[in-house]
Amino acid sequence: MLMPPIDWCQPWLAPWREPGQRVAQVVAAGAALPDALNREQAAQQRMADGTLATQAPNEIEMPNAAAHASSANPQASVAPQSGRVGIEFVPQSALPPGMGYEHYMAQTGQCPTRENLHDFFNGLCWLRFPQTKRKINQLHAAQLELAGAGCGIGNGASASATPPRGPVRDALTVLDENAAFLLAPPPLWQALEARDWPRLFIDLRPLWADAQLVLFGHALLEKLVSPRKPITAHVYQAQPRLQSLEQLDTWIAADLSAARLAAKPFVPLPVLGIPGWWPENENVSFYDDAQVFRPRR
Repeated sequence: MLMPPIDWCQPWLAPWREPGQRVAQVVAAGAALPDALNREQAAQQRMADGTLATQAPNEIEMPNAAAHASSANPQASVAPQSGRVGIEFVPQSALPPGMGYEHYMAQTGQCPTRENLHDFFNGLCWLRFPQTKRKINQLHAAQLELAGAGCGIGNGASASATPPRGPVRDALTVLDENAAFLLAPPPLWQALEARDWPRLFIDLRPLWADAQLVLFGHALLEKLVSPRKPITAHVYQAQPRLQSLEQLDTWIAADLSAARLAAKPFVPLPVLGIPGWWPENENVSFYDDAQVFRPRR
């Protein structure tokens, strides 16, 4: 796999920096991506078991200018999570013809992985949010079982039959591919729901110091390797007082349900508008672009 350049100092990559750099280095040395991900997962589990030195607390990076400055240090430590729900990464060729990706994972505990940037970030998401990723897979599998099919397609896999879709599976795909988790004071969330961009990013700008936005969707992370102003996340509201990625993972996994997802619990957010995440948004005219910061319909 030829890994493209990734600017790991970007603030949105802070939670992914350490495992991402390690996996990328192993791949650059000639390892297959599934092997590199399995190696990183095993190392993190050994650390969680106390057989390796403990690193700094696994804090969620704050999306403000101060955090952006500190995130430029590639040596900043992010500790692995304990009590992991592991997955085995295998080559894409392990997926049998005609069997869907989600169904295969639910049956085998194995994640078919291609040698590309998309699946690189998918693997990192499994390492950082194992409980949430497992819950997503379980919900997909439950929906397929309800429909009487085990042929769900995902991750670029092909199958001999088109799987049934519906609001729950559609929402699961949006979550998995493009979601971000926002932990924020109520006024910020209210302004975001109203698509009141001037209030959200200008009037309430100081409140972003008390907010946390953690990107989760692996397609979203892939797109932000080459940042562009229109890139938009589907934001899922999280409890505002979580202190670590492990707590966030546990909370999101417990909060997800078919009923909640069927209600489409997402709000669009152009991520480069986050204070401290992009130099151009220091000028308030950045938010005047109605093609990006669109009013609520």
